[in-house]
Amino acid sequence: MTLYKVYISVKSQQVYAFPEESQWEFEVTATRNEIKVFERLFYQLKSVQSRNFLRAHEPMSVKPYHVDGENDQYDRRLKKVYAWIHEFTSDDSKRFIEQLPYFQRRMEVQL
Repeated sequence: MTLYKVYISVKSQQVYAFPEESQWEFEVTATRNEIKVFERLFYQLKSVQSRNFLRAHEPMSVKPYHVDGENDQYDRRLKKVYAWIHEFTSDDSKRFIEQLPYFQRRMEVQL
């Protein structure tokens, strides 16, 4: 199983193969299949953003953020992105992600 180093930008929702391509926030080491998960999650985030953008411009469709299911979908996917980064990044980046208010460590089952 070959591991690849890629550079993740949550801000621009991109995966870069080379650090010089653009600005990035996290360096990740993962397999190709694991990297594809990042790409899929970013695609899903962009899709939800597009739907939210179009819906926000329709009259009478504005809902408060905290009661809008589309925003909940976006938030869930963003949490998944950070959880996935947490799995494959450096210890410094892991500590940073663990300090985010919405990060929750998985509960380990004790036998």
